[in-house]
Amino acid sequence: MSESEHHDPQQSPGGTLYIVSAPSGAGKTSLVQALVRSTDGITVSVSHTTRARRPAEEDGVNYHYVDSSKFQSMLRDGLFLEHAQVFDHLYGTSCDQVMENLAQGTDVVLEIDWQGARQARDKIPSSVGIFILPPSRETLEQRLRARAQDDDAVIERRMRDAIAELGHYEEFDYLVVNDDFEAALSDLKCIVRTGKLRCAMQRANHRDLLRSLLDSSKTIR
Repeated sequence: MSESEHHDPQQSPGGTLYIVSAPSGAGKTSLVQALVRSTDGITVSVSHTTRARRPAEEDGVNYHYVDSSKFQSMLRDGLFLEHAQVFDHLYGTSCDQVMENLAQGTDVVLEIDWQGARQARDKIPSSVGIFILPPSRETLEQRLRARAQDDDAVIERRMRDAIAELGHYEEFDYLVVNDDFEAALSDLKCIVRTGKLRCAMQRANHRDLLRSLLDSSKTIR
């Protein structure tokens, strides 16, 4: 299906949309990657961005890398479920990509900031918001410096933006502290497992069982 063939984001999808946000350096991407590797029926939505591709990244895997002109064209055509500007670059999530996966019963994870999270939840109110917290400011800064990709000025800016991002934690349904990686991963798995046990999901999965249990024509002995 082409990106011009729109889905209605208000439709009731078969899968659940999980919106995962965190300040830079909190370990969001590593946790989401581990969650997807270890959990069936869930995928990560690959965003579009105007940011340059880093050496270890792959187009279509980490992001869809586009120039500003292409991004603005997609934005005008209403192709994004959400979009935001972060660190002077534009990021956006393809609405078609997300809705196709949800319609097929696949859970989808969006790794986006609080701005994009607001937009996505406005369009898909049934989505579940998860915010990843670092165990301390000191740990957050250590993780940013451990990347060895940015100079001190950039790290200082990222720290300021991280604190601003943390101020939006109350807009999410769940808080997960990434102090111990395996414990945080277990928390994410529990959230996803709980989502699959919601009444609406179970009603669809066990339609025949429920019909049999509630069949008034059957005689109780």
